[in-house]
Amino acid sequence: MPKRLTLKRHAALVGDVRRNRAMTLEPVQAGVVACERCPRLRSWCRLVAERKKREFRDWIYWGRPVPGFGDPRARLLVVGLAPAAHGGNRTGRVFTGDSSGDWLYEALHRFGFANQPTSVSRDDGLEMRDCYVTAAARCAPPDNRPTREELERCRGWLARELELLDRVRVVIALGRIAREAWLRASGWWERLPARERPGFGHGAAATLPDGTIFIGSYHPSRQNTNTGRLTRAMWHEIFREARRHVDRKT
Repeated sequence: MPKRLTLKRHAALVGDVRRNRAMTLEPVQAGVVACERCPRLRSWCRLVAERKKREFRDWIYWGRPVPGFGDPRARLLVVGLAPAAHGGNRTGRVFTGDSSGDWLYEALHRFGFANQPTSVSRDDGLEMRDCYVTAAARCAPPDNRPTREELERCRGWLARELELLDRVRVVIALGRIAREAWLRASGWWERLPARERPGFGHGAAATLPDGTIFIGSYHPSRQNTNTGRLTRAMWHEIFREARRHVDRKT
């Protein structure tokens, strides 16, 4: 006779599944950190790490490609462009240490996807809840502009993450480049005719054939937030909608 599945045993099994799933992402994250596919980007990141920014002169910069971060059982995926030279390239965590990260994690915390509203370093105690954050490119590019060839070389890492993050049901793309990167890495770019692919617009949402909800958003860069192109109210509405769709999928 099989043993009765007690609540305690069930919790232990769920914990085992979570740990195993987390371990499957670890080789991908390690591969990202060790990647040397783009010489221009690697040289730039190392140079920035050596020169530093005056206000961060006491930091030991990360200076390497930055892996994704979050809950391996996430139902919400946030895709950005690339690490910032003195943000992710300094701290080693995506969207961490710059104003864009301040906007992102404040919103994730507000809508229940993070345990705290700030992300300042890899050991600050931040934990994600049902959300994973990643990017189209994993190295900080000069002028925040990776080339198309560099994005193509990096796409494999995003594709591998998507294979493992198999509970994702809602995707937020921060900017046009993130939108295309996700569509290509997920395979929808090839599977859908051009006219049926989700277009890009702030707040524009689309439902894909498998039920995945795609939401476009302006990137919370200083260029957008300082000019008022992206306001807090507009930004919060994106995550309010994501929360609503995630809860609906429960």
